[in-house]
Amino acid sequence: MKKQILAAVAISVFTVACTKSTTKTEQVENPDGSVTTTTTTTTETPNVVDTAKINNAKEDVKAKVDAAGNKIDEAAQKAKDKIDATADKTKQDLNKAGKDIKSEADKVGQDAKEAAKKGASKVEEAAKKVKEDLSK
Repeated sequence: MKKQILAAVAISVFTVACTKSTTKTEQVENPDGSVTTTTTTTTETPNVVDTAKINNAKEDVKAKVDAAGNKIDEAAQKAKDKIDATADKTKQDLNKAGKDIKSEADKVGQDAKEAAKKGASKVEEAAKKVKEDLSK
């Protein structure tokens, strides 16, 4: 009970301390020569900032920024995975192409050897014929 009373007193003191009053006194001379005095008091209560609302807003912003950061991280990871998969596929394709080129080069080499053998045998036959013709 004492705590509640102290809290109520503290709130009322805070409220009174936060109010600002301005008193304005005006004196006006009437046409008959008398003076009329008017006093005006204005009380202003400044806007009290609610720190709980500010803290909640800060937490909301932080949560949204964290969520956006997580989405960015997920998108970056997906992009990295896709790039890695594409790189692996490209590596496999290039490896296969290299093997195909080597196999075709081996075939061309064999064909060239066979053509050279045939050409050499024809040259030998022609040389034999020329030798026979010369010996006659």
